[in-house]
Amino acid sequence: MKLLATLLLLSVMSASADVVIALKPDKDPDKMLAERQSLASALTTKLGQKVEVIVPLSAAVIIEGLSNGSIDAGYLSATDLVHARKAGAASLLLAGEIAGKREYTSYWLGLAEKPYTRIEDLRGKPIAFASRTSTSGYLIPQLDLYKKGLIKKNAGEFFGEGNVWFGTGYASAVERVLSGEAEAAAVSDYVFDKEKHLSAEQRARLKIITRQGPVPTHVIAVASRLDAEKRQVLTTALLDLGKTHPDLRDAVFTSPLVETDEATHLAPVVEALEIVTPP
Repeated sequence: MKLLATLLLLSVMSASADVVIALKPDKDPDKMLAERQSLASALTTKLGQKVEVIVPLSAAVIIEGLSNGSIDAGYLSATDLVHARKAGAASLLLAGEIAGKREYTSYWLGLAEKPYTRIEDLRGKPIAFASRTSTSGYLIPQLDLYKKGLIKKNAGEFFGEGNVWFGTGYASAVERVLSGEAEAAAVSDYVFDKEKHLSAEQRARLKIITRQGPVPTHVIAVASRLDAEKRQVLTTALLDLGKTHPDLRDAVFTSPLVETDEATHLAPVVEALEIVTPP
């Protein structure tokens, strides 16, 4: 019922806007409110059309919106886009580029005073994944466990029955560690390296236990129903955002956006999904 109500709300919102862009809910809601209002204003000016920027409850809602016509584009993880592509809902428009690369690293974070220094130290310990759909906060860490021979199908084999918890984003997973309910959290490197998701006080209490990757950067997915002309107009507007509003672009999308080959960008995720058993 909650999903249905959300989709009905999206339909009403899309009817009042020319372009609807959705952001995945992976940050503090209050920060996202200010960011989406600023982004909507900037893109409305660039496109000459009313733009609505929304933050649905989950990536699944965004994918459904891309499919049913209530959402035109969405900021998603590479894993989300693979699922959207399989559903025939969307394709790649732009990808993030961090320090000249279209990939980054996943971290296992733990409390600084704890003795853990490698993933093997966490056997039988309670841990937190960022979410069930996160690329850096679930898929790639579990793929790493598989490649190290620590699991055959899923993370529960290594961490223990009942010791695997899924959050609603990076911050929720880290909060689980800070509260002592989990010994480690799987997140993106920028969650710890940057000041976007955690406070300085929170980061000071944490350390990197281990790293894994590469992780394809987040993407702008565009609805399959949009024609080439509309795709190009949206591409131009988003790329121009980096020239006129670089701080806003980085606040919303973390990094510069670039055009890239879809198959190449998504290849690591496609490989991982063939191996890793979904939760």
